[in-house]
Amino acid sequence: MTEPVFEAILPRRQFMATGAAATLGSLFASVGLLDTALAQSVPQSVASGTALQWHNWSGLQHAQPASLPTPGSEADLQALMKATQGEVRAYGSGHSFTALVPTSGAIVSLDRLSGLISVDKQAMTATMHAGTRLGVLSRALDSQGLALRNLPDVDIQTIAGAISTGTHGTGATLPALHADVVGLRIVKSNGQIVELHESKDRDLLAAARVSLGSLGVISQVTMRVLPAYNLHRRVWLRPIAELLQQAPLLADQHRHFELYYLPFTGYGAAISHDIYTGTELSLPKSGDDEAMADLRTLRDWLGRFPQMRTWVAQKFFDVNQVEEARHRSHRLLASVRPMKFNESEWHVPRDQGIACLREIISAIEKHNEAFFPIEFRFIKGDDAWLSPFHGRDSCSIAVHAAADEPYDYLIKDCAPVYRAHQGRPHWGKLHEMGAAELRALYPRWPDFQSIRKQFDPQGRMLNAHLRKLFVQA
Repeated sequence: MTEPVFEAILPRRQFMATGAAATLGSLFASVGLLDTALAQSVPQSVASGTALQWHNWSGLQHAQPASLPTPGSEADLQALMKATQGEVRAYGSGHSFTALVPTSGAIVSLDRLSGLISVDKQAMTATMHAGTRLGVLSRALDSQGLALRNLPDVDIQTIAGAISTGTHGTGATLPALHADVVGLRIVKSNGQIVELHESKDRDLLAAARVSLGSLGVISQVTMRVLPAYNLHRRVWLRPIAELLQQAPLLADQHRHFELYYLPFTGYGAAISHDIYTGTELSLPKSGDDEAMADLRTLRDWLGRFPQMRTWVAQKFFDVNQVEEARHRSHRLLASVRPMKFNESEWHVPRDQGIACLREIISAIEKHNEAFFPIEFRFIKGDDAWLSPFHGRDSCSIAVHAAADEPYDYLIKDCAPVYRAHQGRPHWGKLHEMGAAELRALYPRWPDFQSIRKQFDPQGRMLNAHLRKLFVQA
């Protein structure tokens, strides 16, 4: 029939809408599909008249900073911090949806602080500049026969931005990226350089691994690495009731497992990745842009008739098709995103994950405008003080809305569900929690605040959003 390819939140793991994509594409060909041309993968920082402008990847967050410096070395960054007055915020790819970056002070780009610095194959660690994009880092490590233990599904993020916000992939035995950080170099707001290593600064590193840029600007990161490895990916479609029942067992059976629920279809896509030791590699071409456009068009035509929308979608699904791929880990686990969106994601204890997902599905399907798949992943717990996975194995549940459409319901209707299941919000994804609520969720919250004040006594690394998170009652 057609390519069995569909990606949940483009272009994720190239998963499938089976035959639905092409068939629906033919159905709606007479009215044309929505334009899903490749969007810019980086935020814009431009001068408009006399005012500097900055916005994040989705266009949701904006700022008019006093300056937009781009230091080319750690020494330049150090001099900048000494010379700058007022607030300082750093950004990597601008892929956070919360207001972590906006300030009227200085917004520092890490783009020129990029590249692999060194590898230690005896210790199995690698040191890189903080502004190195995950895609660039993965290719550089691969050239050395090395790889990261896991990756998130967005590879335009910088390593500093990813670890600072608790970015993660999926895998019941695999923690988030920051858990593999063994060393950091941080330039404080006064220009002083602090070097941390797990062998001598265990508590400080536990605070700094996920710190939202509030301790200073990270300049270098040292991480544990593995020998480069290949993965075997399988993608299959099943009724969501069946997948929800099987998900915990599948998570324990596979190195990586996740699922995506396709709203108003009754079906979900399951994705597994396992170590592959064979020699034959394959990577099917993605048809994700077209599939997402078809789902959106289906919503536009039948959004007022949810039962008919479900019937049409199910009519064309082919549950017998399975997509498979075998390739390098970084080629399968992470990629860039063609379609812009806004996102809210929370992390709940693993034993509450399935129950929470059921309620989130119900909450999302109260809104006929929803068409983005709901993402469900597994993450191993860790000990970073502000890690959303601190002290507990977790499940993450992410909901999305197209960047040009309303997104308020993602917070208004879903947040009460997440809260009821002891959820912790992703630091880079939309939420409305403040200091009082967050303090109750993190056992080491007071300890982190003490460290933060030691590193930045004047609060220059805080903007309005971080003051809401850390200071305001």
